[in-house]
Amino acid sequence: MNLKRIFSIIRKEFFQIKRDKRTIAIIIMMPIMELLLFGYAASTSVDHIPTAVYNNDIGIESRDLLDSFVNSQYFDLDYNATSMQEIEEYIDNGNAKAGIVIPPEYSKDLKNGKTAQIQLIVDGSDPTTAQTILSSAGGVVQSMSVEIIKETRGIEMPQVLDLRSRVWYNPNMSSINFNIPGLIGVILQTVTLMLTSFSIVRERERGTMEQLIVTPITKMELMVGKIVPYVIIGFVDIVLALALSVFWFRVPIAGSITLLLLFSVIFLFGSLGVGLVISTVSKSQLQAMQLSMFMIMPNILLSGYMFPIEAMPDIVGKISTVLPLTYFIEVLRGIILKGNGFTQLYQEFIILTLFGLGFLMLATVKFKKKIE
Repeated sequence: MNLKRIFSIIRKEFFQIKRDKRTIAIIIMMPIMELLLFGYAASTSVDHIPTAVYNNDIGIESRDLLDSFVNSQYFDLDYNATSMQEIEEYIDNGNAKAGIVIPPEYSKDLKNGKTAQIQLIVDGSDPTTAQTILSSAGGVVQSMSVEIIKETRGIEMPQVLDLRSRVWYNPNMSSINFNIPGLIGVILQTVTLMLTSFSIVRERERGTMEQLIVTPITKMELMVGKIVPYVIIGFVDIVLALALSVFWFRVPIAGSITLLLLFSVIFLFGSLGVGLVISTVSKSQLQAMQLSMFMIMPNILLSGYMFPIEAMPDIVGKISTVLPLTYFIEVLRGIILKGNGFTQLYQEFIILTLFGLGFLMLATVKFKKKIE
């Protein structure tokens, strides 16, 4: 063991790292950014839950009840419905996670010393949020019951408030039914992004880039030619994943399989486009792998797959809106668990299409048909 030679190798490695500006940026920025983002994102404490209200009662008692829900800080009464159909639409579209229905005789029953009923409808597609809604609503109703008993000065009464809860889409609040659709999206993005992130840089390292450069093929033709085979591979993967989820994990698909496959193909173009952008800006396959991991980790933790977006701070939650996986997971859970159709998912369709076209164009612009 010659220490002088060892120190020479160490010195050489540091010089190589110093010359590689992209690697230095990844080494410094990746742990800082991921710790800051994930430190806030890794939370299951949900509050300010968007809620729809259908109040059929005109008495002050019903308004006091709704004020109690707001004051708990767990519920934001963002939507006033005029029918049960509107409640269903708000929850189907994902605008509201819960619905509160107050019957017309609510105030009258309380004044007559009868048990007043309240209906709580819960979106059970996310078991973590659903459990929070059920426990928080139960706490609000129990606290309200105590207040009513105090106001009546301890007069003997039956059960004051009766909260009737209904959990939609995932009545048993099974974690498998919630996790499997999201996991399909995560796996699909991880596999396709890693594959395409090496495609261009591999040509450079193997020395075959020169052969592509001398051909009359245009940059756009090259990008499309690179992406289409992986779209086909990704399509096969999504079919296999869906078959496994239905026949092995027993997760039924409530909506249209055709619509789900259509969205999957659109998402694949966006995910593969990201991979091509990484491949065009990377100088080596090692760099491509580092950048891929840098992209994959935020998508896993900030897309709503592992932690509810509602539990994240506003700034971190806004980051999730620029991640294609966020919208694809909404599509997967919407179609598989809720049976949503194109009417409920047209916004996700537009966003995913724009993502796909945008990243494909960016990869084309960044690619230079010359040897550097």
